[in-house]
Amino acid sequence: MHGNRRLDPAAQTGAVMTSTQISLESLKEQARRLRSSLARSGDPVSHSRALELVARQHGWRDWNTAHAALGIRPSGPPVELGGSASGHYLGQPFTAKVIGVRSQLTPGRWKVELKFDEPVDVVTFDSFSSFRSRVTVTIDVDGRTVEKTSNGVPHMVLDL
Repeated sequence: MHGNRRLDPAAQTGAVMTSTQISLESLKEQARRLRSSLARSGDPVSHSRALELVARQHGWRDWNTAHAALGIRPSGPPVELGGSASGHYLGQPFTAKVIGVRSQLTPGRWKVELKFDEPVDVVTFDSFSSFRSRVTVTIDVDGRTVEKTSNGVPHMVLDL
């Protein structure tokens, strides 16, 4: 087994599976069903033994290895490369195309580059304007920037 990749022992085809195809919750449910089935057939096992058996059935050495491989992971970015986005940037409404998405070292944060459909005026003065047609911001899982304006509003808030 290399990283989160493993061979499917049941298929014996050599096809590589990734750990994103299965979750901890589904393994736990399989262990509950296995334990119940074994108890009905007169061969009861503990819950921990059922977890170990299910982990091995899926190609891991033991439950701890399966848990480490599938453990809690941050969810993906709230926008998709090539997709559309809308929201408010520096208080101004916008629609845009997502032209870049990169994960950051901080879990749950992504650097996102947007190309606005129409340039956005980022100045609030009536007598002066400054338009932006493209921005790069770092957003969290809620589609908000950590950086805030002087009145405490995030620079960007995406409509999710």
